[in-house]
Amino acid sequence: MDIIIGAGISGLTYANFTNNNYIIFEADSEIGGYCKTIKQDGFTWDYSGHFFHFQHQWIEDYITKNIAVDSILKCKKETQIKYNDRYIDFPFQKNIHQLEQQEFIDCLYDLFEEKEEEISNFKNMLYVKFGKSIANKFLIPYNEKLYACDLNTLDVGAMGRFFPHANKEEIISNFKKTDTNSYNSYFTYPRGGAIEYVKSLAHKLDQDKLFLNERVKSIDTKNKVVTINSRELKYDNIISSIPFPALLSLCKIEYDKEVYTWNKVLVFNLGFDKKGNDKKNNWVYFPEKEYCFYRIGYYDNIFNDDRMSLYVELAFKKDDIIDVEFCKKQVLIDLEKAGVVSGQKLISSHSVIMNPAYVHIKQESIADVNLKKDLLASYGVYSIGRYGSWTYSSIEDNMIEAINLSKKINSKDQC
Repeated sequence: MDIIIGAGISGLTYANFTNNNYIIFEADSEIGGYCKTIKQDGFTWDYSGHFFHFQHQWIEDYITKNIAVDSILKCKKETQIKYNDRYIDFPFQKNIHQLEQQEFIDCLYDLFEEKEEEISNFKNMLYVKFGKSIANKFLIPYNEKLYACDLNTLDVGAMGRFFPHANKEEIISNFKKTDTNSYNSYFTYPRGGAIEYVKSLAHKLDQDKLFLNERVKSIDTKNKVVTINSRELKYDNIISSIPFPALLSLCKIEYDKEVYTWNKVLVFNLGFDKKGNDKKNNWVYFPEKEYCFYRIGYYDNIFNDDRMSLYVELAFKKDDIIDVEFCKKQVLIDLEKAGVVSGQKLISSHSVIMNPAYVHIKQESIADVNLKKDLLASYGVYSIGRYGSWTYSSIEDNMIEAINLSKKINSKDQC
């Protein structure tokens, strides 16, 4: 018996591909994890902006096969950065020519200045690769707002392929021939929200094997017994997508809490009575400290709606106490300050705290996760997904990880 902990994308994908008998336990009252969708007052919002960037057509075909084709929007990504009194195309480092002349000269000079430092952490990498002006104007302040931590503590590859790297030649060539392509130049999104992808994955599963409001209390790795609420079950394999430190605690495996850190993100979904001024962008980055949020997104520009519909993201340290109502008032003030709201009336709102949101990927955490994953696997316990693998990954990455694990376990069980 395979016991799957968590009915998000990772757990549901594993259930789709395993040959074993399985049971899924989900602590929440709904499936989906962070891919839940809220429908309120005619607005459609997710817990946060979940726009799917597929690199493998077969994965896209699989996750969309139970969704009506005409309900899936394919969008060319439009994103900018609010910097001082203007909007700069994203990524910043490729579009420094859009800055005022002196700032452009500073960025260009620092980009070509010789640097002898060795790259040792994320912050240091930004200085060495892009120079102090590009780093200080956008890359450092934005990522400090996003991660809510000292960037010196993060690993060089903390964002992996999701960081928009660019060499000097690419930056220069972009002055004349605009190229803002990146890993997610296009994305798809269902009209019903991200939950439609989740429902599509759950469609073929045996619903009698899915249990909601069931929280795992402990895992006895020696005897292969899991305690869920008040009952005990024997297992052959456990597949978990809960945060990795939480799984270690359930298995009574000691770990250094300083190695595992993360931020929290407060997301406001806001619906207004009419359209705003920005009729182009899907989302916009805000690196400057005068704004409490680090990013906002426009659902109305994706759906082509006539009422402005936003998601607004604010990051906090993991131990911060969040006053949601205070933050909401500040968000509305800052949206007006930024010119996003100019006379529109707020008619609907929703908020959610994502905890954890972005994990802090450090050299120590990478090493410890690898070590403890091997230990867990020896007990038949496997940890997958963004939080289960304690990494920065896409939903597609999580699906591939779950599929590969199912193949590995299927192969092992056939031996």
